[in-house]
Amino acid sequence: MQIEEAKKTIEALTAELNQHNYNYYVLAHPTISDYDFDQKLKQLVDLEREFPELQEPDSPTLKVGGEITKTFKTVQHKYPMLSLGNTYSEQDLIDFDNRIRKALGDDFEYVCELKFDGLSMSLTYENGKLARGVTRGDGTKGDDVTTNVKTIKTIPHKLKGEGFPAEFEIRGEIFMHKAAFVKLNAEREENGEQPFANPRNFASGTMKMQDSTEVAKRPLDCFLYFLYGDNLPYKTHWESLQAVKSWGFKVSEHIKLCKNINEVLDFIHLFEDERFKLSFDIDGIVIKVNSYAQQQELGFTAKSPRWAISYKYKAQEVETKLLSITYQVGRTGAVTPVANLQPVLLAGTTVKRATLHNANEIERLDVREGDTVLVEKGGEIIPKIIKVNLDKRPNGLPPTLFTTTCPECGSTLTRTEGEAAWYCPNDSGCPPQIIGKMQHFTGRKAMNIDSLGDETIVQLYNAELLHNISDIYALKDKRDQLRQMERMGEKSVNNLIEGIEQSKQMPFEKVLFGLGIRYVGETVAKKLAQHFKNIDNLANASLLELTEVNEIGTRIAESVTEYFAENNHRLLIEQLKQDGLQFEVEEKEIVLASNKLEGKTFLISGVFEGFGREELKDLIEANGGKMLSSISSKLNFLVAGDNMGPSKLKKATDLNIPIISDKDLMSMLN
Repeated sequence: MQIEEAKKTIEALTAELNQHNYNYYVLAHPTISDYDFDQKLKQLVDLEREFPELQEPDSPTLKVGGEITKTFKTVQHKYPMLSLGNTYSEQDLIDFDNRIRKALGDDFEYVCELKFDGLSMSLTYENGKLARGVTRGDGTKGDDVTTNVKTIKTIPHKLKGEGFPAEFEIRGEIFMHKAAFVKLNAEREENGEQPFANPRNFASGTMKMQDSTEVAKRPLDCFLYFLYGDNLPYKTHWESLQAVKSWGFKVSEHIKLCKNINEVLDFIHLFEDERFKLSFDIDGIVIKVNSYAQQQELGFTAKSPRWAISYKYKAQEVETKLLSITYQVGRTGAVTPVANLQPVLLAGTTVKRATLHNANEIERLDVREGDTVLVEKGGEIIPKIIKVNLDKRPNGLPPTLFTTTCPECGSTLTRTEGEAAWYCPNDSGCPPQIIGKMQHFTGRKAMNIDSLGDETIVQLYNAELLHNISDIYALKDKRDQLRQMERMGEKSVNNLIEGIEQSKQMPFEKVLFGLGIRYVGETVAKKLAQHFKNIDNLANASLLELTEVNEIGTRIAESVTEYFAENNHRLLIEQLKQDGLQFEVEEKEIVLASNKLEGKTFLISGVFEGFGREELKDLIEANGGKMLSSISSKLNFLVAGDNMGPSKLKKATDLNIPIISDKDLMSMLN
C-alpha cells in the first residue's frame, strides 16, 4: 500500500473505531459486533506498524497501552484540587443551606450528584485533544499519569462536536465496576495473592503502575463531573455538564437540579437504597451551588469550597445467624476462618459468608457457632462480622476453638510465636498449597508463563500431570496426554510449551520470588539475589549472614533458612537447575560517574519538582552513594521533598539526621 492510501485508510479506521468505542462505552449502545470491531482494530494495528509516522494522536490502538513510565512527573495544578467538607447528618445539610441562604438570599439552585468511590483525576485538553492526566496528589501538585489515562476507553483522546474552549480542565473519578472487581479478587485469591480491599484502592494502585500495557488490561471506567477554565461560556454547573456530554465525555445520568434543600434530601433518600442497584460503588451524595457567579461569591476555606458539601451514607449493617465456621488453606499454608451465615440481604446483595481473618479475631469477638452476629459491608466488598449480640446468645454455646488440623490434608497446624496466623506445614502434600504454589510460580510477577493460567494448572493437577513446580518443565514430553485434554488443541499445546521454554530466561530474582518462600516478596527476593549472587550462596547462608543484608529481619531470615533446611526444597532446586532456569545473577559492569558520595547513605521521601524519586536514586548510586529504605542510625542524609510524612520527619529529627533538599544533593555532586 502506498503512503497516501495508507494515510486515508488510517484516518478512516481511527475515526470509525473511536465512534464505535464511544457508542459502546459511553452510550452503552454498540453498533458493531465484537468480532468486526476486533478485525478492524487489527487492520489498523498492522497499518500503524508498517507506517508508524501516520499514527493519529487519538488512535484507538493507544488504548491498549505499551509505554513504560519510569517515573511520574510532578505537575502543579492550575486550579487546586480541594477536598469537600462532608457530613453524615441531615441537620448539617440544613445548616449548610442556611449559611448559603444567608449569603445569597433565596434565589439559587443546587446540583446533586453521586459521590463516586474512586480516584480523583484532572484531565487537561488543548485544542480538543487530551494533553495531560494528573492525580490529586496533595491538592496543589499531582502525578502526571497521562500514559495510563489514555488506556481508559471512556476517556476521549479527541473531542467530538464543537464549542469547547481552546484549553480547559475537567475533573472526574476513575473507578472499577463491582462485578469486575469481584472477578479480579477471586483470581488473585486463587493465585495466592493478597486481594484488594476495595475497588477504590484497586483503581488508585492501577493508575500508579509503570507499564501502561498492564493498566490497559484492567477494566477501569471514568465519570467526569466538573469543568474548569478561563472565560468559560457557561453560567452554571448544570449547563456545563450538558455541554461536556456533547463533546464525548461520560457523565453520570444520576444527577438532579434542585430548587431547595428539601429536593436535595429527597435525592439523598432515593439513593439510600438505589445505590445498591448501581454497578459501581458510591459512598454518598455531592451537593453544589449551581451558579458559577454565586460559587465565586461564596468562595473557599483553606481546604474546601464553601459552595459544596458531601453527604456520606453510613456503612450498612444487618443481624443474622452464624451457622458454622469453616477453614480455607492458602498458597503459603495460612489457614483462614470463614463464617457461614444464614443468608441475609445486605447492601443490595445476599450475604452467605463473611471473613473472620484469624484466630485472634475469633477470640476478640468471642464469636460462636449459633450466635446472632452483626455483619457490616461498608467500603469493603467482602462483608465482615463486627459484633456479637450477646443478648440473643443461646445458653450453653461452647467457645470456638480454632482448628488444630488442616481441613484439606489433616496435618497438625503450626503457629509462629507473635503471629496471628496458623499454618499447615505440609507444603508438598496439601492440594491447595501445591496448586497455589504452581499458580504463584507461573504468575506475571514471577516466571510470567501466560499460556499456563490458573484454571489450566488446576486441570493439569487433577489429571495428575502436575504434582509440583518442576513438573511444569516436564510437560514438553507429555504432548500426547496434553492433546487429549479438554480445550487443549495442537495450537494451545504448542503455545503452552513455548511459554514454558521462554520462562527459562527469567532472571534469578524472579525465579527466587516464584519459589514462594514465605515473607520473600518481590523486593526481598531482589535484595537477596543481589547480595548472595546465586542460589547456593543463599541456601548455605547462616541466620547472621542473612540478617546482615539491608532490610532483612529475623523473621525473613528464619523463613529462608527453614525453607532450605527441607530436603525436598533442595531437590526441587536441583531439578530446576537441570531444567535450565537462572539461579545466578548476571553481573553487569557498573561504571560510576564519580565517587563523591562513597560511604554515605541516603533515603528519599516526598515529592520533588525538578526530579522523579527514581532519578534521584539513580544519581546517588551513580556517584557511589547507598540507598536505605527506612530511617535508622545508619542513615547519613534524608533527602526531603514536599508532602513528606510527619512521622519520618520526626524520627529523622530525633536521631539528628541531616535533612537536605534535592538542590542540596545537587550541590554535593557539583
